[in-house]
Amino acid sequence: MLDKCFHCGLHIPPQINFHTDVLGKRQAFCCPGCSAVAEAIVNNGLEDYYHYRSEFAEKAPENEDDLLQKLKIFDDDSILQEFVESHDDASEIQLTISGINCAACGWLIEKQLVKLTGIIRVGVNVSARRASVKWDNQHLKLSQILNHIEKIGYHARPFQPEQHEAIFKQENKAFLKRLGLAGLMTMQVMMLNIGVFFDLFGHIEPQTKQYFNWLSLFLTTPVMLYSASEFYTSAMRGLRARTVNMDMPITVALGITYISGVFATAQNTGQTYFESLCMLVFLLLISRYLEHSARYKAAQTSANMLEYMPTTATLINDDVLKPVLAKSLKLGQLVLVKTGELVPIDGVITHGQGQLDQAMITGEFDLVSKFTGDYVLAGSLNQLGTLTVQVTASLQQSTLSQISQLQTQAMSTKPRIASLADVFSQYFVVAVLLIACISYVVWLQIDPSEALWVMVAVLIATCPCALGLATPSALSCAIANLNGKGVLLKRGDALEQLTLVDWIGLDKTGTLTEGKFSLTQCINPSAEPDDFYIELAASIEQYSSHPIAQAFSQYNSPHAVTEFQSEMGKGVSGLIDGTLYKLGAATFIDFQVPESMRNCNVFLQSDCGILCGFLLSDTLRPQGESLIGSLKPYCVNLISGDIAPIVKSVANQLGILNWLAEQSPQDKLHTIKKAQAKNHVVLMVGDGINDGPVLAQADVSITLGAGSDLAKTSADIVLLDNDLAKLQIIFSIATRCKTKIKQNIGWAIGYNLLILPLAVMGLLSPWMAVLGMSLSSLIVVVNSTRLLK
Repeated sequence: MLDKCFHCGLHIPPQINFHTDVLGKRQAFCCPGCSAVAEAIVNNGLEDYYHYRSEFAEKAPENEDDLLQKLKIFDDDSILQEFVESHDDASEIQLTISGINCAACGWLIEKQLVKLTGIIRVGVNVSARRASVKWDNQHLKLSQILNHIEKIGYHARPFQPEQHEAIFKQENKAFLKRLGLAGLMTMQVMMLNIGVFFDLFGHIEPQTKQYFNWLSLFLTTPVMLYSASEFYTSAMRGLRARTVNMDMPITVALGITYISGVFATAQNTGQTYFESLCMLVFLLLISRYLEHSARYKAAQTSANMLEYMPTTATLINDDVLKPVLAKSLKLGQLVLVKTGELVPIDGVITHGQGQLDQAMITGEFDLVSKFTGDYVLAGSLNQLGTLTVQVTASLQQSTLSQISQLQTQAMSTKPRIASLADVFSQYFVVAVLLIACISYVVWLQIDPSEALWVMVAVLIATCPCALGLATPSALSCAIANLNGKGVLLKRGDALEQLTLVDWIGLDKTGTLTEGKFSLTQCINPSAEPDDFYIELAASIEQYSSHPIAQAFSQYNSPHAVTEFQSEMGKGVSGLIDGTLYKLGAATFIDFQVPESMRNCNVFLQSDCGILCGFLLSDTLRPQGESLIGSLKPYCVNLISGDIAPIVKSVANQLGILNWLAEQSPQDKLHTIKKAQAKNHVVLMVGDGINDGPVLAQADVSITLGAGSDLAKTSADIVLLDNDLAKLQIIFSIATRCKTKIKQNIGWAIGYNLLILPLAVMGLLSPWMAVLGMSLSSLIVVVNSTRLLK
């Protein structure tokens, strides 16, 4: 069996030979780094660290070339296919990052990664300890990104729900160990010093007092080396990146207090504060642990859909049932979904019918009936019936997986107010360090015995942890609330933009209407029967995916079509028996529309002219009227490519005063830009392929879950259950979120402005400063969790 490194616990390769005397024995180490650290601990008289440690130390940093070589495994194609989303030359991945303690850690990782050539976007979600990274795969490899994060001092790996949960449990266990050691030693040191404080045993001889001091130093050292280690490592990461973070004031305060105590004990002169030092670390760790637990709870609420990510499936292979991993399923394969099982993959029902619970995806708890030919989503629970489903998308490309990825991306996208808070906190830490130094110098003139403790109180009391938590905690809880209601946010700053919206554009077809067209009338001035022209139109439309094509799907399509073409937002064309036919809006037709067809919205033409006109009708969504009623404070505009009579009719039914008809995608885009030029903040709601440009141009955009892929790609918010009434809920939560962020930032700044003068004047002892700082951070987190309701 291979030996283990005495310092970090890793196995020692046979060719490695590093040894140091520790605890009277010759100990083996895995690398010169571990050996050097152990030797330094022994030489400084801190050998008892190895007596009291409860786990192995973190491994000493590896040689950068060796580390990069190990990380190259993440450049393997099989790894990239499983974890990385690639589009042309751009790749995107979700990473689990361990070692994140506060918002400053997220800020540091973002600022350091953007320095790499090829990085397109970085967003760190501190609450979930996850990062979304997008990069140019022609200039940068995943292993280089992971290596750079390692150099900063954090550990990153591709996100996996099980691994992410394991890392949290590991961090939670380490938290409790550090907290337990600090609490135990605090009690011991307090008991040793209580007699000195209150002179309960009468006059204590100097030798006895000195003995107590040595014992206190002995008990405090493990607290400083182990329990408080996360504060030092976090501060060192900041210094390595040439910045100061929120743990720097705490590190300075703890270091000064400990070093002064060591000198006072060694020289047998002056006052030691070991009991206060242990208590400070203990209280700080309690605060961090409570914040850690609260943020994790909010993140879990937001990410609970990952629990519904299917892991296994029943594959039907030549009528033989075989259990397989869901992620191994391929397009076209058939799977069996029994009653009580999760649908393992996105697909189409080829046999059977069932009652499905899609609450995890749409937020609606009513069971949905599904029949042969219907589409089902991974993560849906089959409550009744047995289904045979044909795979149409891999698990990684499933709706559930994409929702999870987009949710993480949303929480890592910071509103402008959050970026300002991050920048402010960096300058604030520098100001705190300067004020602490000035306070120390001033108090040396007033009362030298209090100078050190005034400086320590200033450093701890004014740590801007609450300011760093103000925005991320509120944003995470707001996104979690919306996800639970079937609303998916693709970028977090969309909530901030929503509170500024004053101009709303609404598409008609498929948005205010259900997009289920039916042929109401055929105006045919020729001698040919109507069915002839309808069959011509049906033959061409069978190649189209536009909602209008559904109106002709019920009719025969006997004609073979060649050279089919589709022009977005206008119409389709194709050759039938050598004749070119065009079918579409008036703007698509080459001839003047006759007066008799003015009320038609779709026209069929050949080379000879317009053959006939079709009137297609659509039904309004039932939520449309209540939606428009809730949007009265805004300037609402109906923008449609349909003909004027139909658009006007819909506008009148819904009470919309401003409407535009026969709008091409370019016309819609021009309308949006015109509104923005007048300083309006624009919200666009649409669902079609032709809405893609305007959804991308608008300040905030919303689409429906049933909308086109292009619309869902361009939009900032997706209504998974197609319920327009939820716009009012979105506006409400956006307003509440902005209010909570302002409250949190106001409280954080107000607390620091109030506590700083008290600390500088010496009215605040260090333990009171710790309690105040902890309470301030907890108030921010608890206030944010109210957004979950």
